[in-house]
Amino acid sequence: MRGVRQTYPFVKPTELDSPERARAPVIIVGAGPVGMAMGLDLDRHGIRNIILDDDNKVSIGSRAICWSKRVLEIMDRLGCGERMLAKGVQWNLGKVFFGDEKEPVYGFNILEQEDQQFPGFVNLQQYYVEEYLIDEIDRSALTGIRWENEVVAVEQTDAGVTVTIGTPQGEYKLDCDYLIAADGSNSPVRKMLGFEFDGETFQDHFLIADIKMKAGFPTERWFWFDPPFNRGQSALLHKQPDDVWRLDFQLGWDIDREEELKLENISRRIRAMLGESLEFEFEWASIYTFQCRQMDRFVHDRIIFIGDAAHLVSPFGARGANGGLQDVDNLGWKLALVLNDNAPVGLLESYNNERVIAARENVLNSTRATDFITPKSTTSRIFRDSALELAREFEFARRFVNSGRLSVACVLDQSELNVMDSDDFGGDLVPGSPALDAPVTINGEESWFLKTIGKQFTGVYFATDGTQAPDGAAKLEADAIPVKTIVVATGDETETLVDHKGILEKRLDGEPGTYCLFRPDQHLVARWRDFDLQAVRSAVAEATMHTHTTDTT
Repeated sequence: MRGVRQTYPFVKPTELDSPERARAPVIIVGAGPVGMAMGLDLDRHGIRNIILDDDNKVSIGSRAICWSKRVLEIMDRLGCGERMLAKGVQWNLGKVFFGDEKEPVYGFNILEQEDQQFPGFVNLQQYYVEEYLIDEIDRSALTGIRWENEVVAVEQTDAGVTVTIGTPQGEYKLDCDYLIAADGSNSPVRKMLGFEFDGETFQDHFLIADIKMKAGFPTERWFWFDPPFNRGQSALLHKQPDDVWRLDFQLGWDIDREEELKLENISRRIRAMLGESLEFEFEWASIYTFQCRQMDRFVHDRIIFIGDAAHLVSPFGARGANGGLQDVDNLGWKLALVLNDNAPVGLLESYNNERVIAARENVLNSTRATDFITPKSTTSRIFRDSALELAREFEFARRFVNSGRLSVACVLDQSELNVMDSDDFGGDLVPGSPALDAPVTINGEESWFLKTIGKQFTGVYFATDGTQAPDGAAKLEADAIPVKTIVVATGDETETLVDHKGILEKRLDGEPGTYCLFRPDQHLVARWRDFDLQAVRSAVAEATMHTHTTDTT
């Protein structure tokens, strides 16, 4: 079995020897992928922050492995996307098997639209992702991790939050304007404050076995219902880097955990699945049950919850870490505006509203997948098996088959920050949608559209006369909340963005003169057929919940 991959030294905090109590704008509790990404996102927005973690190492075992296209786009803005793409196993295709048949019931493609930088998913062990994030934090001037710093008490006042921290050399206190709890499903911060975490625990056990082997299976997600090697249960096969494969076996509820975790019994299951002569080495094995839970609110004045601390789902569909990283993307720019006095504190309520809705959607999809995979009644099993039989021949039945609705980008179409289209727009997006990538040429070099937007509000203008930005674009750039304008050229000019395949125009329904406004997290705010300076300023004010009027000159 793989042991500890890498450890990080405890560094004595200066506060242990000082009577002065230091203050940071933001303290983040938890140095998992979500907590570290939160720190880097705030760093990109110019906000100093401290990450506290009670451990001193990256995760043991591969744990989360499936990183969605949307999360890869987010991680790209944090400096890790291309490393994840280069190291990870890329895949878009999945296959569903049923019973004794060796041929799949059907296959599916998670990436419905081509011509994007990132695939539908990349499989990559969690410890690699954590190491990449740590590398970026080491280069950061505004984010730092304090290892073996355990939060033992939290006190919130109108002025901020005071955190008491235990270390190997004693306790000390830190003050902050905002505390972000990214401390996982058993969140000590949540428990200290006595907040509810409602939901249910599913009565089933699953065995994860990560093994190293040479195998000729394609880089696809294979899922079995009622296979001969695990009769009456389910199983999953997925490839990871380094010739590591994730095997997942449903075990049922009434099991002997100690017996099932014996290597000889795990080996028996693996050989029944993949062949008696298989040569392999164990990387990691674990038995888990799972829960679907969620806090009613994620924002509690100056304490904000993200990731598994706020919402917890089953692993089916890879909605856990992917959902948590979308929390990060939603919160960072809003908190930065509030801390810089460019938006009222009420903007943080939109994080609560948008991500609570997203979490409910993830919990619902996760619960439905669990109910389909593990039917608990005769009627449910008959429905499941009938859907699988029909899915062999009939497209409509495949909508009912649920081996885990895979994580996709959240569409915030109910957000109060949107300005709904006033004209008859087509294309692939609506206000609240995350931008879709497209190949473009920038200054004569091939690139990707999503590399041009993010971090700040951005307007995308489809030029009517080649390369000229609309009148008033420079004024937007000089506003308190600046809006960068990107001109989409109609020709082969070298000093601007060229939509050389016409894909961006199609996805945004970008007729000449169209202006599309995006939030810093790349979600579409509004679209207009003709640029209107005051309309754009009003949309920015609405998207940041401004109560004051903006200069119209």
